[in-house]
Amino acid sequence: MPLLSVVTATYNPVPDHLRQAYESLLSQRMPQGWEWEWVLQEDGESGYVRDILPLDDSRIRFSSGRRSGVAATRNLAVGRALGVFVKNLDSDDILAPDVLKRDVETLCTYPVVQWITSRVLDLLPDGSTLDFDGDPPAGRLEPGAVFETWKARNYRLPVHPTTICIRRNLLLALGGWMALPASEDTGLLVAASVISVGYFSPEVGLLYRKWPGQLTADSSHSEASEWETRMRLIQSRAEALVNLPSVADGIGDAWYEDDSPC
Repeated sequence: MPLLSVVTATYNPVPDHLRQAYESLLSQRMPQGWEWEWVLQEDGESGYVRDILPLDDSRIRFSSGRRSGVAATRNLAVGRALGVFVKNLDSDDILAPDVLKRDVETLCTYPVVQWITSRVLDLLPDGSTLDFDGDPPAGRLEPGAVFETWKARNYRLPVHPTTICIRRNLLLALGGWMALPASEDTGLLVAASVISVGYFSPEVGLLYRKWPGQLTADSSHSEASEWETRMRLIQSRAEALVNLPSVADGIGDAWYEDDSPC
């Protein structure tokens, strides 16, 4: 039976936030014959997550390990994932209804599409939501389009990288989430976007929780020197990928695969 792996890196999650993430998974419908699994990887060895989530749901697969940061922790989850498609879910966010179904159907309908992102609503502490007005048109995102927009907007993406659902083979070929102290999701999405076709779904796929304890709210996330270094490295990596001979000869088709289980 084809499988979609939802991967989550956790570190001292807020119990209510993690439970809401789980509830949003429980509400998902899947295409006929498909199943999902939730692969959680703790950044540390407290085992705290086991006290929050039910132990009798076989779709939840949990492991822990030494402290290594978000990117490495998420990549360890990928190493245990069994699905042909991999979907990110941060431990404090909430999946919108049917987003997994839409992701799978899009990747199955369009074999050339290697990854998909969705519209996001910010979830504010008072429970209200805030829309983002910079979304691209719905549909295919051609190789290079996201990258050029990202540079033109002073390194601000036109799509939200935390919503990515990506074919496992491409994810592994790119080394998973980029080994950075932050912006690791931007690094992955930008790299994928320069060598393969993506897709943007205009339907809401995620409620992105804004709260004081989130990693991106920490002042270190926007410290100028490190931020500039991260952006420069992400850009340089993307440019290096484009200039690889095997890629430059076939942008867009470089990662076309028609061996999907759809």
